[in-house]
Amino acid sequence: MTVIETEQEALPASFWRDRLAPYAEANIGRGLLDLATSVLPYLALTALMYALVPVSHLIVLVLAVPAAGFLVRTFIVFHDCAHGSFFPNRTANKWTGICCALLVFMPFHSWRHEHAVHHATAGDLDHRGMGDVDTLTVAEYRGRSRWRRLEYRLMRNPFVMLVLGPLWALLLEPRLVPKWGRRRFWRVILATDLALVLLIGGLCVLFGWEAVVLVQLPSAMLAGATGIWLFYVQHQFEGVYWQRHDSWSFADSALRGSCYLRLPKVLQFFTGNIGLHHVHHLNPRIPNYNLQRAHNDNPVFHDVPTLSLWQGICALRLKLYDEQRGTLVSFAAARG
Repeated sequence: MTVIETEQEALPASFWRDRLAPYAEANIGRGLLDLATSVLPYLALTALMYALVPVSHLIVLVLAVPAAGFLVRTFIVFHDCAHGSFFPNRTANKWTGICCALLVFMPFHSWRHEHAVHHATAGDLDHRGMGDVDTLTVAEYRGRSRWRRLEYRLMRNPFVMLVLGPLWALLLEPRLVPKWGRRRFWRVILATDLALVLLIGGLCVLFGWEAVVLVQLPSAMLAGATGIWLFYVQHQFEGVYWQRHDSWSFADSALRGSCYLRLPKVLQFFTGNIGLHHVHHLNPRIPNYNLQRAHNDNPVFHDVPTLSLWQGICALRLKLYDEQRGTLVSFAAARG
């Protein structure tokens, strides 16, 4: 029996809250440092890129790579603000999150709701579909028509997910009011859309639409592809925990349904420690700057599913959940 299984059986949910409570204390100094190493360098690089457009398009495209890294880091700030974990003050979290939301092209309030649902249902086979990468079971896939199988295959194709996906997930889908959000969130979604139109429109007036496309699009696409891959791999790996609702457990979902994506330090910096996803899912109130310490201090976290960067890339081949075998499998394996 593993450490995870032993401690889960012995400890009630209240113990997890008590044990991790010290790490869930936000620090205003650390929050400001995170802003200074995410939002500020992204804005500075973006300004530099606009200044260099008349000089060299190639240099602008090269600078899009670090700009994308700081944009991903800005998204983590936005993400923590949505959890109310970034600053000690609720109002500071809200307005920092709203400002960062414009930089990452997201409506803050509806995304916060959708992401909260994801945390409450991750790994639950009977409550899929909100905040997740769409995943079918082997039986569900086999029961589809040929055209609907093709639709699913295209959606799970790495080129579609990582090249075309950012256009949809970052730039187009957030502009729409979803059915579930029509009564509660349509005003704030449309307000975000209007603010982005004014922001992008203002940049076009100042610099021209060609410059705006050259500066904004490459970094947004790179950051979007990275974000989609992170969302994918953190819950899509061999042996991942998925259960029907009657057997589903929040702690099991966090510790066995979320992985520890062990990245090189520079990538861990740009991804804001989100690779420590098992800690984050067990207590979403822990800010990104405390995740590593929480992992290091608690032996229960040392036995969770761990993936290297290469293993995370290889996980893209996994397409379907096999309920009989209790693991994700490729299309080829599903035919066996």
